[in-house]
Amino acid sequence: MNRDLSLYEKLIKKKGYKFTTQKRIVLLEMINANTHLSVNQIYERIKHTNIGLATVYRSLKIFDDLNIVKKININDINYYEMKIFSGKLLHVHFKCTKCNSIIDIDNIDLIIEYIKLNKKVEEENNLEVNDVNIMLSGVCSKCKGDKICQDQQSLEK
Repeated sequence: MNRDLSLYEKLIKKKGYKFTTQKRIVLLEMINANTHLSVNQIYERIKHTNIGLATVYRSLKIFDDLNIVKKININDINYYEMKIFSGKLLHVHFKCTKCNSIIDIDNIDLIIEYIKLNKKVEEENNLEVNDVNIMLSGVCSKCKGDKICQDQQSLEK
């Protein structure tokens, strides 16, 4: 983890920002959470450190600008997940319309198909795609009465 943190620190400093104790705490919370978190969820987890809500917002804005985290907007609430150095492959998000859960779909065949589609879009339109955000919505297996979904996370309403 310290090695990972030093990579983030180097990137943040290289871009002209200070790597403050507050940024370190917010970043560590994101790394340790290994899930999608809203600003309020992060704040609730670290408020005992006397970091204010505005500091959490500012830190996440910087992390988003530097592509350290990825911002996902669901129901007008921004959620953040680690992007670089996270070890997490490209994945699709699924949002349950009944329980408001978000599920990461990590499927190698789906990733391969996305890469093919991405290449085709770039070639046919003379574009360079740098990021993708695929959000599927529907009813999860838990709400359908089946077993609890793997990697299911209930979001704020």
